Amino acid sequence: MHELLAQLTGYAVSTWRYRWHALIVAWIISVIGWAAVHYIPDRYEATSRVYVDTQSLLKPLLAGLAVQPNTNQQVEVMARTLISRPNLEKVARMTDLDLNAKNPAQMESVINNLSEMIKLGSIGSDDYTISYQNRDPAMAKKVVQSLLNIFVESGLGSNRKDIASSQKFIEEQLKEYETKLNDAESALKDFKQRNIGVMRGETGQDYYAELADAKGQVDDAVLSLREAEDRRNSLKQQLSGSDPTLVDSASESSASSKYDARIESLNKDLDSLRLKYTEQHPDVVAAKRLIAQLEADKAKEAALKKPSGSMTQSPYYQQLNLSLAEAEANAASMKARLSEYQSRYAQLKAAANRLPEVDAELSQLMRNYEVYKKNYDSLLARRESAQMSSAVDTKTDSVDFRIIDPPRVPLTPSYPNRPMMISLVLLGAIAAGIALAFLMSQIRPTINNRFDMLALSDLPMLGTISLIETSDAKIRTRKGLQIYAAASFSLFGVYGVLLALQFIMNKGA
Repeated sequence: MHELLAQLTGYAVSTWRYRWHALIVAWIISVIGWAAVHYIPDRYEATSRVYVDTQSLLKPLLAGLAVQPNTNQQVEVMARTLISRPNLEKVARMTDLDLNAKNPAQMESVINNLSEMIKLGSIGSDDYTISYQNRDPAMAKKVVQSLLNIFVESGLGSNRKDIASSQKFIEEQLKEYETKLNDAESALKDFKQRNIGVMRGETGQDYYAELADAKGQVDDAVLSLREAEDRRNSLKQQLSGSDPTLVDSASESSASSKYDARIESLNKDLDSLRLKYTEQHPDVVAAKRLIAQLEADKAKEAALKKPSGSMTQSPYYQQLNLSLAEAEANAASMKARLSEYQSRYAQLKAAANRLPEVDAELSQLMRNYEVYKKNYDSLLARRESAQMSSAVDTKTDSVDFRIIDPPRVPLTPSYPNRPMMISLVLLGAIAAGIALAFLMSQIRPTINNRFDMLALSDLPMLGTISLIETSDAKIRTRKGLQIYAAASFSLFGVYGVLLALQFIMNKGA
């Protein structure tokens, strides 16, 4: 620790030997620096403060109906682009700064000067300050006012441009999707017309379920036909084993009335069937055939009747004939129904090979149609939303600009800060003088204590001898220190006078 203090003391003593060099350098740098500060031209700073209100009562009212842009982000973008080159060129034209530019190089200098001198700051998220420095206070105020106008105008017009371009884009997309939707509908209609009876789910169920139902109907019809044929064969056997029995002609009227009653009942049933089905329906055909058979039996019986009218067939034999005729008609009806079911089943089975291809094509057509329809409906809704947003932006202002402080220029110049610069010049001059003295002490070193001697030689040191000055030497040394102190205090005195002058000038302004 003692060695360190001794070393530092040695440096100080060596530097003190060149104190006059340090003082001279400090004076020279101070004078030159203060003169340069004096000749720096004054610049006046105009400032303005604007508040951007992005909160609107319409936002919660129109939620979900109209597009609500991110006004905070828009204002931030406008603030960042305020000092862009196009805006700076517009400011130069608005303030007539471009008149001083005689060539492109000078115009570039004007733009660069505006870019350097314009400052944009923010206080919070919605409070902005605009400032600009210029030698002419009036010009500084004009530039800030121009920037303020550009800031407000860009905020009011940006939304309208965005909405107009969005509406144009949506209209173009709507036309394209309308064409695509019409083409998809036409293709789907043509496909359905070409594949009637083959498409899956035409009757509300799966195609293979329809095929299974048709197979079941064929099986049921085969079973019904077999039952009808068995009944018919049984009646034939009963009829062949029974002999007709002659009875008195008095029963003729009774047998005839039975034919008539039966025919009348079948006619009523036929009328009911015609109300439900066509003439080709199997039940209608069977009923007509049974009526014809009964009428033929009635005529045949009348032809076989003796002229005296005394004898006729027995009622049991007649009933068997009627049942046989009915069974024949039922069997014919079942056969016709089975033929129709078999034909339908054969058609469905034949179309089964085309079903995968038809399903794939139908799925593709339906998928395209649904996508186009969904996008078209979505674009319609967005167009309505864009129109409402345009109406809201036209009739109301989503962003409200409030100028809190209009452009104002102080009476005193904002730049340069001469008191601070004068102080910095003095500090820099003193630091430069000390640095020069220390550098000279290192270039021309001296031995100031025993530690320096020990560092230079390995020989043992027996002792040190102190310097004893005479009275004349002490007087010369004291006078030198007094002159040095006076010169140093003079430097600080000049510094104080300069600060006082600056204070008086600023107060007078």
